[in-house]
Amino acid sequence: MNEKERFHEDVVRLARKAIEYYLKKGRYLPVPPDLHPRLYREQRGVFVSLKKGKALRGCIGTYLPQRENIAEEIIHNAVSAATQDPRFPPVTFEELEGLTVSVDILSPPERVENLEDLDPKKYGVIVESGWKKGLLLPDIEGVNTVEEQIRIAAMKAGITPGEPATIYRFTVERYKETDL
Repeated sequence: MNEKERFHEDVVRLARKAIEYYLKKGRYLPVPPDLHPRLYREQRGVFVSLKKGKALRGCIGTYLPQRENIAEEIIHNAVSAATQDPRFPPVTFEELEGLTVSVDILSPPERVENLEDLDPKKYGVIVESGWKKGLLLPDIEGVNTVEEQIRIAAMKAGITPGEPATIYRFTVERYKETDL
């Protein structure tokens, strides 16, 4: 197994293991000592998504790092995606086996001055107005235009059409269990 494959495997297995551990023991998984070195070395924002078939079952993340390293970010966001997404009831241990886990590791956001610098397949967006912030990950099924992507992110934040807003873009490294 090469370095890239090992990293991919460690990322998605860590997310699933974190959820399993939390659902069994009611506390966060300690960071395992045998992960890919990059998971200890870097700090990045991370989103964890859970799907049942093609339907979203939970998605929580941080666009800026909140933890010591990527491994801790994955552990905490995986548990949050399973237990704290307000759109869904908490995931049960019995249900977990039927879910697919994916992890997006985000690049630092960069301010966008021109909408031509966006592409909804390549970049995620953050729309910000004062304290209100809305985020949409890139390459979301059914989101095909920049305008649609910005509209959805703004709506998530409660930003009204025409309200002045700042737009940021970011890329993701997406790791899915189904790609192993």
